[in-house]
Amino acid sequence: MHTTTSPARLHVPALLLAFLLVLAALLTPHAPARAADASVRQKLSEESVIAGVLERGVLRVGFSTFVPWAMQDVTGKFIGFEVDVATRLADDLGVKVEFVPTKWSGIIPALLTGKFDVIIGGMSVKPDRNLKVNFTIPYDYAGMALMANRATAKGFTTLDDFDKPEVTIAARTGSTAAAAAKKRLPRATLRLFDDEAPAIQEVLSGRAHAMVSSAPLPAFEVLKNPDKLFLPVPGTFTSEPVAFAVRKGDVDTLNVFDNWIRLMDAEGWLKERKHYWFETNEWEARLK
Repeated sequence: MHTTTSPARLHVPALLLAFLLVLAALLTPHAPARAADASVRQKLSEESVIAGVLERGVLRVGFSTFVPWAMQDVTGKFIGFEVDVATRLADDLGVKVEFVPTKWSGIIPALLTGKFDVIIGGMSVKPDRNLKVNFTIPYDYAGMALMANRATAKGFTTLDDFDKPEVTIAARTGSTAAAAAKKRLPRATLRLFDDEAPAIQEVLSGRAHAMVSSAPLPAFEVLKNPDKLFLPVPGTFTSEPVAFAVRKGDVDTLNVFDNWIRLMDAEGWLKERKHYWFETNEWEARLK
């Protein structure tokens, strides 16, 4: 019996074979490139900061002292909100933490030169900083507040009262407070200091009319010196996201830190620590 095969049945295997050959031809030239990409990704992963931290067994944290973010107790030990955050992060990574105190004005250059692995120091996210470093997602929000000398700033009740050339404002060099003072009080005379202690002293002595700093430091200073200082503007007049800063080009480290922050936020731990350091004075006895 004569049988016939339909044209479709003859052509399907041939077409399939042709398709596979074309596909192989298309894919084969890219195989070395894909292998090279995988090799580069593996190399970057091995060279990431987080890989170095795990290998070394130590997380090196750059910071500067800001009350109550980071400060020293009577024994010289660092305490504060940022110290709690960095210590918990290191514990969760299974490594030790090493604090590297650094002047605020030079803290980003110090990160870029590898003096430490990450900045956890109340650093607000700003475009000019973001051009130099990468930021994690925010783990906190900060605001600027103003405290003033009762005698020299008597009768001042608004920001506009301080925005005059004859008014001197103290702030910390390179800080968000200094930037906020320049932006909100552009006509005032700005005097900058490497640390907050001399800036506070400048206001207490009357050589500066007021000081701009991250809350809650101004409120704490007013509580300590109610006869010399006051808060002319209630609350804060800015709100900025605060994040960890890491060197650019390190997606693995950024991913680990981002997800750690998400976990701590979901757990409520960050909120609990923020309440302790910013809304109570239970820790003040540790400074005396």
